[in-house]
Amino acid sequence: MKTFFNLVQEVQKQGLCYRCGGCATFCTAINYGALEIDRTGKPVYGDMEKCIECGLCYSICPEINELDEETKRQAAWSEPMGRVIETTVVRSSDPLVRDRATDGGAVTGLLLHLFDRNRIDGAIVTRSVGKYQRQPFLATTREEIQNSGGLLFETSHGMKQFSDQYMTFSTIEEFKPMIKKGLSRVALVGTPCQIKSLRKMQVLSLVPSDSITFCLGLFCSGNFTFGETEREKLAEIAGISWANVVRINLKDKLIISLNSGETRTVELEQMKGMKRYACQYCSDYSAEFADISFGGIGALEGWTTVITRTPLGRAVLADSRSFKSIEQFNVEDNAGFASNALQEVRKASALKKKKARHKRRDLTNRSVQVNI
Repeated sequence: MKTFFNLVQEVQKQGLCYRCGGCATFCTAINYGALEIDRTGKPVYGDMEKCIECGLCYSICPEINELDEETKRQAAWSEPMGRVIETTVVRSSDPLVRDRATDGGAVTGLLLHLFDRNRIDGAIVTRSVGKYQRQPFLATTREEIQNSGGLLFETSHGMKQFSDQYMTFSTIEEFKPMIKKGLSRVALVGTPCQIKSLRKMQVLSLVPSDSITFCLGLFCSGNFTFGETEREKLAEIAGISWANVVRINLKDKLIISLNSGETRTVELEQMKGMKRYACQYCSDYSAEFADISFGGIGALEGWTTVITRTPLGRAVLADSRSFKSIEQFNVEDNAGFASNALQEVRKASALKKKKARHKRRDLTNRSVQVNI
C-alpha cells in the first residue's frame, strides 16, 4: 500500500504538489496527525511515527488517478469540462458585498443566502491576515462570511506568523476546527484541486467530508505567489506603486485597481515565474467537480459567470434568485450573454488542458526534480 512517503517521491519531488492541503487535512483531522502543513503551505510529516500507513492520503491526492473514474461517475462528469446544467451571469444584490468583491460578490452573496436560510452553519473561506497574505478560515457568523470576500490589500492585521507573501490560494485545513465545533453543514469555497480532493474523500465516505454540504469552485488560472521580488517586478510592468493599490483580481489577466480609480493590467504570460510550478500540469480551469463554479471571465465588470453542475447547485442558485439574494443579468439586454460567457470559459478551459498535456508530455521525456 502506498503512503505519504510515496506522495513525496511521486508528487512532491516531481514538483506536482498543488498544496491543496487534502492529505494533511484528512490526517490531522481524523487520524493521528502524522502530517501537517508547513509555513509555505506544503504538506510534510509532523511526526512520522504517528503514521498508520493507511494509504488514504495517497488515494485522495488530486494528482493521483486511483479514484478518478469513481469521482467522475459520482459527479456525472462529461467532456469537455465537466457537467454543465446551466450557465448564467449574476451578482450579489447587496451593494456592500459588491463594493468589497472582485467579480460582483456572487460567491459571498450565495454564502450569505445559505447562512440566512439556515442551510449552512459555516463556510471554509479565506480571510486577509496582512497586506500580502490570506489564510484559510472557518467563518461561522454572517459578519465573518461577509468580510471574507474580495482580494483586498489590508494593513490592519499583524503578520508575525505569516510570510510576507500574497498568495492566491488557500488550503482546506479548516476541517479540524469544523469537527471540533461539531458543524455538520458547511460550504467549501475552493480551487479545482481542493474540490477534487474533497470529492475523492466523499467517494470513500471519509469523515469529515460528509460535513461539506456545498462545494463552490473558483475558476483557476493557477496559484500565484507575490513575494517582495515578484511585487517589484509587477510594479515595474504595470507602472504602479503598491502603496496606491486597493484591490487585485485575477481573470485571464491580473487586474490591479488603484485608489485613484484607475486600473492596470498585467498579462499572465508576464507572470510565469510567479505561478506555482505544479499549476503548469493542472488541466482543470473551471472547477469541474463543484456544485457551482464561479469566475469573472466572460462577464462584464462587476458581474460573475456562474456554472451550475449538480442538481443541488441548481436548486441553491434558483433559491437565491427567488429570495433576491442574487441578481441575474437581464436577458433582455443581451440574450446571448450567458452562452457567450460559457464559450469564454470553454476556451479558457481548453487552453489550460492543452498546456497541461504538453507539459506532462515534456515531463515524461525527462527526469525532473524540483526543490520545493
